Amino acid sequence: MGTDRKTITLTDQQDAWISAQIQAGQDTNDSEAIRDPIRLENERRSETETIRSALIEGEQSGEPAPFDFAAFKRRKTGRHG
Repeated sequence: MGTDRKTITLTDQQDAWISAQIQAGQDTNDSEAIRDPIRLENERRSETETIRSALIEGEQSGEPAPFDFAAFKRRKTGRHG
């Protein structure tokens, strides 16, 4: 994986947050402190897309069938006691 050098501008508050992350041992340097939230956001977006896809698949699967909870409970009790 390649890397690209970027120049960014931070507010004093953002810079203080990064310094606090490093001082607390959360990250080892400025780059890690900046990359970590980006990595987390990428994971969150991926999870959101997975859920969105599952919802769309469910919506397109047709009308729901009625669910008989009493029958479900009897089956599970019969199998697992």
